Amino acid sequence: MKTLSGKHIFLRALELSDLDFLYNLENEESLWEVSNTTTPYSKYILKQYLENSHRDIYDVKQLRLVICKNDDEAAVGFIDLFDFEPKHSRVGVGIVIFSEGEKRKGYASEALKMICEYAFKHLNVHQIFAGITEENERSLKLFEKAGFEKSGIKKDWIFSEGKFKSEYFYQLISNPN
Repeated sequence: MKTLSGKHIFLRALELSDLDFLYNLENEESLWEVSNTTTPYSKYILKQYLENSHRDIYDVKQLRLVICKNDDEAAVGFIDLFDFEPKHSRVGVGIVIFSEGEKRKGYASEALKMICEYAFKHLNVHQIFAGITEENERSLKLFEKAGFEKSGIKKDWIFSEGKFKSEYFYQLISNPN
């Protein structure tokens, strides 16, 4: 995949050199809630994942890209397309800025805009969707700013930290011209 470039960041395919960054992210217990992870990942398993990350989204139904800063090419997070369904012309999106010092700099907003443009233009999807827990105010604002509309709620959808949490369902539907 060719690199997707923006004003402050670019999105690129996963590389084997991302192993340590991916390992730290996937084993960050505070993120397990949104990824449905219940146990830590080994570097061996993640290396296998990286070795197969070149597979086509039409085959594996997902695509993970690394969010990197333009100025020093440092990786700051990931953005994922998942549950790609060509028949129904839709795909899910998830994003995480993992480097604590890089949050609140607009990288997530720019990455979300870029991946939505990519999905509409190159995957020809009609809609992009996201699930966001009700207390994740940063993500709610991010997706609303990007034009996503809240279209429903999944009550008591996520069990985390000993309690059930509701999740809002957001959609961005293309405007055919």
